[in-house]
Parts: sequence; C-alpha cells; structure tokens
Amino acid sequence: MSGVGLIVLAAGASTRMGTPKQLLKYGKQSLINYIVEVAIASVCHPIIVVLGAYAERIQPEIDLLPVHIVENPLWHQGMSTSIRLGVEALNVINPDAEAVIIMLCDQPLVSTQLVNQLLKVYQTNHQLIVASEYGSTVGVPALFHRALFAKLTNLSGVAGAKQIIKNYAQEVLAIPFPEGLIDLDTPQDYEQLLAADQQPTTM
Repeated sequence: MSGVGLIVLAAGASTRMGTPKQLLKYGKQSLINYIVEVAIASVCHPIIVVLGAYAERIQPEIDLLPVHIVENPLWHQGMSTSIRLGVEALNVINPDAEAVIIMLCDQPLVSTQLVNQLLKVYQTNHQLIVASEYGSTVGVPALFHRALFAKLTNLSGVAGAKQIIKNYAQEVLAIPFPEGLIDLDTPQDYEQLLAADQQPTTM
C-alpha cells in the first residue's frame, strides 16, 4: 500500500454530450466502471470517486467496488468543488497521505500503467507535481504532493487541477501520455472513439 491516494472526478453534467458520459458503454462496461477499475488496479490507496450530477444513476455502477464515494451537492459550481471534497475526504481517510493523483472519468485511454508511472516518477524525483503531457497540454492525470493540498482545496469556480500545474510550472515533471488528447466531451468524440475501434487497454 502506498501513501498516495487517488481521486476520480466524475461529478459533471456532461452538458455537451447530452447524456451522462459516465454511463457511456466502453467495451463491455460503463465508462465510469472502467475508469474506476483502472484506478483500483493501481498501487494507490484509497480510491475516492466524486459524483455529482446524475449521482443516483451513476453510483450503482461502482457501488460494489472497493472505493469511497463522495457526493458533491455543489457540482454545478465547477470542478474546484469536487477537487476540494475529494482532498478533504482523503485527509479524513488517511491524514498521513503524502500525495494524491487526480484523474477524470472522460479520458478513456488512461491506464493503470500510467497511474503507477506517475507514482514511480514521483518517488524517484520527489517533484511536487508529476503530470501528464499530451499535445501542448500538461494536465491530468497528475500527482500532487501534500504540500499543495491546501492550494487544491482553495481552488474556486471552474478552475481545475490544471490551474495548480500552471501556477507551479517550475515544480512540474511531465511524462508523455499522447492518448490523453482523446477525451469525451461531445457525441462526435464518442463516435470517433468507437469508429477507431479503441478497446480498453490491458490493465
């Protein structure tokens, strides 16, 4: 067991998708089920899943999995509220956690290998932030040292973890994750994913 927790952010309303993206079929399971199983298979512990919009429909997909489910009643105020609840939950479950990995539920090509690589790079290099690099972006999945927990909980509005990565750019070590360019925001994104016949990678 590592001293690094993992938060899956899955509280959004999927407005552009027109239907809860968390419930889209990916392989033989829902996207949220797949992403959470990727997290569970990693060396991180505990796994915290933050739900919000459509929580009552999404929670049954992961109810039987060994995760801590946190419901965010303020999800409509932006991703910052989910990050805050997730970090606060981690502090309660493991007050001694030395870092946290934050990941989203709409990056279908994320893998357990990537999550474990973030942790391995952190343990080797002791950076405050280890993030994923795709295209011209450095973002999530990303690991944040405990020294930044207060900064994460003080985010506001739509600001996400990328804001912390930007503010502490000199403290960031990025690892390649070209597949991170594929995320699911619109029906077209999902259609392209299916057309490319992208199947879940081996965890």
